[in-house]
Formats: sequence, C-alpha cells, structure tokens
Amino acid sequence: MQKRVRFDFEIQFTNGGSLKGEDFRLDINDDAISDQALTDYIIADLRLLMVGRTRIFNKEVIIEAHKRTRTVDAGQRTRLVDLSHTIEDGLITYKGLPAPIVCDYLSRETSRQFYEAGTEFQIGKIEMVTNTGTYLDCPFHRYADGKDLSEFGLEAFTDLEGTVIHVPHTDTLAITEAHLQGYEIRNRAVLIHTGWADFWNTEAYYENHPFLTANAAVYLRDCGVKLVGIDSHNIDDTRGNSRPVHTTLLGADILIVEHLCNLSALPDSRFTFSATPPKFKGVGTFPVRALAKVG
Repeated sequence: MQKRVRFDFEIQFTNGGSLKGEDFRLDINDDAISDQALTDYIIADLRLLMVGRTRIFNKEVIIEAHKRTRTVDAGQRTRLVDLSHTIEDGLITYKGLPAPIVCDYLSRETSRQFYEAGTEFQIGKIEMVTNTGTYLDCPFHRYADGKDLSEFGLEAFTDLEGTVIHVPHTDTLAITEAHLQGYEIRNRAVLIHTGWADFWNTEAYYENHPFLTANAAVYLRDCGVKLVGIDSHNIDDTRGNSRPVHTTLLGADILIVEHLCNLSALPDSRFTFSATPPKFKGVGTFPVRALAKVG
C-alpha cells in the first residue's frame, strides 16, 4: 500500500512575510515522518530562502497512491552514516593503553550553589590517551618532524570522495595489493571493510585482526590516495614490532583512520567521507566523529 502524508503548514520568513498551506499532501515511503523532515522537504522543494519559524499541524498519514513518478523521501536526499564507535568511561581501545576517565568536573548538584533556583549546569572532565575510540593518525604520530593535527587544512579530512573495498576477515586477515586493484582510489578516502568491528569491545577484537600488508601500503601511496581507513584494531600487523603501513602512509602525508564501524551501510562509491579532529598543536592522533554523506 502506498502512503501519503496530509498536513497544514505555516512558514515565517526572517525578512518578513509568511507562507501557509492547507491540506498539503506528500508521498512517503514509511508509516510516519517527522515534522522536521516535512519542513525540510517543503523548503527544498519550493526553494525557499530566509526561512524563520515553521509549524506543521493537522498531520495525518493516509493510504493513497503516490502522485509523483519518482517518490521523494522527504528529508533523506542526503543520508548521513555514523562510522564512529561510542567513547565511554572505562572503554579499552588498545590493550596496554589506559581507558578514558569520563566524569564531572562540576556536577549539577554542586552547580546549584552558584545559580538561581532551578538553574543548574554540568561541566565534564575527560582524561584519556589520544588513541581512543575511532581516531585519526597524522604524520606527527609516526615522525617527530611530521605535520601535527593543527597543520592540516579542513580539505584533508572533510567531504573526501570515498571508496569502500570489502575484504571479509573470514576470507583473509592480510589485505594485499591484489585486494585493492580495480577500484577508483586516486585522491579518495579508501575505507577497508573487513567486518572486524563486530568484535568491538570484546577480547576477540584485540588479537589476530585484519591488517594491510607493506606492499598494499606502497600501492595506495603510489596511487595517490588521500586517506585510508579500516574497521579493525590496527591498520598494521601488530604481531611484530614493525609498522610499515603507518611508516609508508604517514610518510607521504596520507592520513589514517582506525577503528571505523558501520562500513556495511555504505555503497561502494558515490559518497563523501569526513573524520574531523580538533585543531591541536603537538598532537598526532585524536578521536574523530567519522561519517559518510550518501546521496
């Protein structure tokens, strides 16, 4: 059964005037749609500018044939996919490194003595190593004279054209040059989907994980990729003491993002990838809110 939503709306403009609609109807694909999604659709479809306060009312989902030849999923022209793990107090990302401490610096209860009745605030305190959660590595992590986080422009890790390469850990742990051939990767964020994120925050996550080989790193460098990400414990094989993938990629100013997740929710291409860290001086690694923009 095809469904539509019937509703009234009122839109006010920041430069004066308003727009009203009664018994407005819109094709939808699901059983419900939020007021915000409806508002976003109207603004985009009518190409409205200077929009201020908005109101949706008398909303009702009805069974009715779709009117447009191609259904527009309101509010979903661009889909955002969160590719980051949640950081919480006590989380172990890498064995041997301390877990983050997340606590109150100023609790809500204590804050009440500083404000009028009914007003309270919380100020948090976080103590952690920079290799926590889903994080980005830049050259300073590996090289003393390499660029730190503050020395990269936003274009280095924001809205990069992306490519996902699927190499299931059930097939192999060693990801070689051969696995990376036949894809559009130059000037792109190359994300390696192994499925290892399924073991996140379990004992299995830390050992015998998927990794890139030294030759794979050289191939990615020579193909001119911008960033390489993986949904595994480390992009290098940690069973030894050498780290050829970090050495090769960071030596070429190619950024690395480790501990990604939800890569199965992405198409193989036609998306952009962002993993933006704070602008810290003297820091080579930091947690990011990695995300993909699809559509």
